[in-house]
Amino acid sequence: MSTLSFNEIEKGDLIIVENDPCKILKTSHMAKGRGSSVLRVKLKNLRKDEETSKTFRPSDSFEEANIKNKKVKFIYEHRGEYVFHEKGDKSKRFKLQEDQVKEKKKYLKPELELELILFKDEIINISLPIKVNYKVDFAPPGVKGNRAEAGTKTVTLETGAKIDTPLFIKRGDVIEVNVEKDEYVRRIKKGKTL
Repeated sequence: MSTLSFNEIEKGDLIIVENDPCKILKTSHMAKGRGSSVLRVKLKNLRKDEETSKTFRPSDSFEEANIKNKKVKFIYEHRGEYVFHEKGDKSKRFKLQEDQVKEKKKYLKPELELELILFKDEIINISLPIKVNYKVDFAPPGVKGNRAEAGTKTVTLETGAKIDTPLFIKRGDVIEVNVEKDEYVRRIKKGKTL
């Protein structure tokens, strides 16, 4: 593995920080007194799925993280085990435990295509598509209130996840959700009225 110096680090680089692979989201050089400088960096820890800020000094160097992504499809969940298969080969099945899937479990639905994130041949996380379509399983009636503000209500998706949507969303509608931000994006298809 190659090493990056203080001056070589850029947004998008993958480096190892405290034994975990991290992606650099943002960098800014800051000049200190007497000609010295530091580098403020915003990092995303790919194992913990957390963002942090760090300050690096000119004497620091970093090992590049060799990350691999593998496309897979989710099949089903049973008793806290999440079963997947490699894309294009249904015979290559494997299981992940709930602690490996973390909070993303609420957005997993059968046949959803996603990526495994591998570091040193170990699965450290999963990466869902940014936007995914879900059917609304339950939607309370929309109550019109103060017309000066857009109203929202909490609906339940087919996976059990709860998300805030506009009042017009009904049971059976298919909506697009930004799973990174836990946000409603738009209605894709109206459900059939009963």
